[in-house]
Amino acid sequence: MLSGVGYLDRVNISVAGGTIADAYSLSSVQLGWIFSAFLVGYALFQTPGGWLADRVGSRRVLSAGVLWWGIFTALVAAVPAGAAHPLAFFIAIRFLLGAGEAIIYPASNQFVARWIPSAERGMANGWIFAGVGAGAGISPPLVGYILLHRGWRDSFWICALIGVAAGAVWYFISRDAPEQHPRVSASELATIRAGLSRDTAASASRPLVSWRAILSSKDVWALAASYFCFGYVAWIFFSWFFTYLSRVRGLDLKSSAYYATLPFIAMAVGCAIGGFISDRLSRSRGMRAGRCSFASVAMLLAGTFIAFGSHASDARLASVVLAGGAGALYLAQSSFWSVSAEIGGASSGSVSGFMNMGAQTGGAITSTLTPLIAVHVGWTASFLVAVALCVCGALAWLFVNPRSVIVAGSNAVTHFVKQHRVR
Repeated sequence: MLSGVGYLDRVNISVAGGTIADAYSLSSVQLGWIFSAFLVGYALFQTPGGWLADRVGSRRVLSAGVLWWGIFTALVAAVPAGAAHPLAFFIAIRFLLGAGEAIIYPASNQFVARWIPSAERGMANGWIFAGVGAGAGISPPLVGYILLHRGWRDSFWICALIGVAAGAVWYFISRDAPEQHPRVSASELATIRAGLSRDTAASASRPLVSWRAILSSKDVWALAASYFCFGYVAWIFFSWFFTYLSRVRGLDLKSSAYYATLPFIAMAVGCAIGGFISDRLSRSRGMRAGRCSFASVAMLLAGTFIAFGSHASDARLASVVLAGGAGALYLAQSSFWSVSAEIGGASSGSVSGFMNMGAQTGGAITSTLTPLIAVHVGWTASFLVAVALCVCGALAWLFVNPRSVIVAGSNAVTHFVKQHRVR
């Protein structure tokens, strides 16, 4: 639910952006700066967000974070119509919204590391990231309806209220660790503890991993590199797919709105299915097959779909095939977060935050580079760059050891390989 709210708050401005630009006499370039401001804040605060979640816990960090999102979503609607410098206001607000939203996935991964047995993390992360597709898919019809009947300002007020309500529910029902929750039975607690990695289970008595250890891990860098490629490809759909359908493929606004939701539906379905398959393969074939090999194949499959979709002559067929590429890409989503929770252990928030900074950096580059490539070489070339990055992201998984755990060393960086007995 929080994952869906997060994407509702970040995608709503893409629906209302044209109306806002008209209201404040902003150009398309200036509107693009506002869009990019969110991604800059989001990327820069991934690592601090993960660090904070490791030290404070997911319950309070996420509760405060959702309240922050609500405040800055509402502030978009509060910018006066006669403001002297509306562009500066919008850039600052969206940057700070991005900074606040940066905590959601590092904090959720820290929560997963404490609550979810290793063999079930693929499915857990699959459900969490299904919120990406759900939130992004709900935004166009919901915000569009409110905008049409009540105006663009009310759409932001309502999004803010939804977020605050979800955050309040999270605060009252969640706990940082299963032993703190009054409704967790002794047998359930024993099951959770038996399935946690040795490093996570001992986190209460073990010091958090240093940044020197994290940044010295080849596994962390390989994950971040692959997730950079993932983020670049994913944000083509978040930023430019609607524009591509309407202006390049020539679909009318109604058809563009309909077909533009297909990638997000595919993402939601792909997350859940990918998590399920990843867990099943991990139990039957081992972690390397279930996490790394599966993610690598999924990214290669995504590149194949995107390559064929960008060359399809029929606009509607192209939309469906490209949406298939988005769904295939998100089959790999749970693997990134499951492996970062595994190798990060007690410091999974910091590790996953650093990894996610790679994805958001890729997304920020997409927002600017994709239209530039399209203008000078064509939209097919823009999608082929995404295909190449899918291949690079798939290859990066070959350098990830899902059984490697980063541990805190007294004088030097220490790594050891933990052997799982997957039942």
